Amino acid sequence: MSNSRGRGLQANALGTFDTVVMAVAGSAPAYSLAATTAVLVGAVGLASPAVLLYCAVPMLGIALAFAQLGRIDVNAGAGYSWVGRTLHPCLGFVSGWALVVSATIFMVAGSLPAGSMTLALFDERLAKDTALATVVGAGWFLLMLGVVLGGARLAVRAQLLVSGVELALLALFAVLAVLHTGNARPFDWSWLGFGQFDGMSGFASGALIAVFYYWGWDVASNLSEETRNSRRTTGLAGLVGLGVVFLVFEAFTIAVNVILSSGQIARNSANVLAVLGEEIWPGWGGKLLVVSVMLSTVATLETTLIQVTRSLFAMGRDRTMPSALGRVHRTWNTPWVAITLVGVVALAMLVAANVLGSVGEVLSDAISAIGLQIAVYYGLAGLAAVVAYRKLLFTSPARFVLGGLWPLFGSLFMFWVFVESLGELSGAAVAIGIGGLAVGLVPMLWYWHRGSDYYRPARLDATRTVDAGYVLDDRTVARSHVHEGLPTDF
Repeated sequence: MSNSRGRGLQANALGTFDTVVMAVAGSAPAYSLAATTAVLVGAVGLASPAVLLYCAVPMLGIALAFAQLGRIDVNAGAGYSWVGRTLHPCLGFVSGWALVVSATIFMVAGSLPAGSMTLALFDERLAKDTALATVVGAGWFLLMLGVVLGGARLAVRAQLLVSGVELALLALFAVLAVLHTGNARPFDWSWLGFGQFDGMSGFASGALIAVFYYWGWDVASNLSEETRNSRRTTGLAGLVGLGVVFLVFEAFTIAVNVILSSGQIARNSANVLAVLGEEIWPGWGGKLLVVSVMLSTVATLETTLIQVTRSLFAMGRDRTMPSALGRVHRTWNTPWVAITLVGVVALAMLVAANVLGSVGEVLSDAISAIGLQIAVYYGLAGLAAVVAYRKLLFTSPARFVLGGLWPLFGSLFMFWVFVESLGELSGAAVAIGIGGLAVGLVPMLWYWHRGSDYYRPARLDATRTVDAGYVLDDRTVARSHVHEGLPTDF
């Protein structure tokens, strides 16, 4: 990837370990557990471990799809580019827009808990003050905005510190949970069985929440233009990151079932982990897990900012959004216009969320809405991988399963969850989820009408790899060429 006169993204800034750390942080293990466990338990009860287990299988298919597509097209837009060059440019734009909208909504869903968790370290009563939590959360958000603006290397250094402490605390409490004796109920293998769900619609409502749990590992793909050996590294990082967070989610969801009563979960919907920590280690446990949640929230604010701004950068570069979004800072090599825009919009939404109610109420609808949008862009990426690799699928059993069957299953699962869960969600969640996607039709049709080259793409094919050298001048011009080169493996 060329770095024309220092005006492209910072090429070769990240290594394999860096991208694995970013992928794990992207899924925000502690935050997801704290903010989402009560919502998941409300949807499927004690079957929470089961829904996370069964949803991990199709999610792995999507991770395989991302790994495969990243081998043949290195692009900061990831699914936006891949889907547009395999299925249809309009679907590619929808895929990119779904990520942009879901990530922007998450700025609210993430910043509020960051503020409330920080306040909870000092006084539990302060944590329930939504206005104060908004102010503190906005402070964390602005700090992460500055880190992302400072470049990929700075972002990774911050992530190593924050996520390192978070994961160390989670590992400690996973061990302590196993040794804990004051259980609310004994472990039951039926928690991992399918019979616990209230029909397929009940499973679908839980699956939509599980999709939100896992979301974020694909930030590694959005960093591909800044990663060394990215054709292999980013896909591997996504797979490893997904595996790590799956183990964490299962361990703590089972611990919640064993140690906490239904009443405890319902009364502490905004942060179940704090109550779990207090039960495991009275006095210190709750505080330490609040720290882990706060750090996780801050960490995932950073990775989400990276995802949305890199996606907008790719859109601006392709002129499917205002070309200014494709501008790169001369010193930091970051898309500063996209970062500034996202910061302004997210802060405005954060302030607006102040009038919507408590932190828990805001989170519930936001999580469901984000789940709908994630299902769309993950599902499209799964289909894109099958189409891109269609000429190679029957060259070996491994290619057929890993390159075709599994990604296709993941894609169909995502679309099924999207459709099936619509009838189970609140009107607000559906309005936010579908309405957010519909808004994207305006810029899509506008820039299509203006003749963006993105809508006349070279087709993406796994029998050829794309070697794109981006030259960014004041008009943000992108150019690429294609060469033969069969990917050797997945």
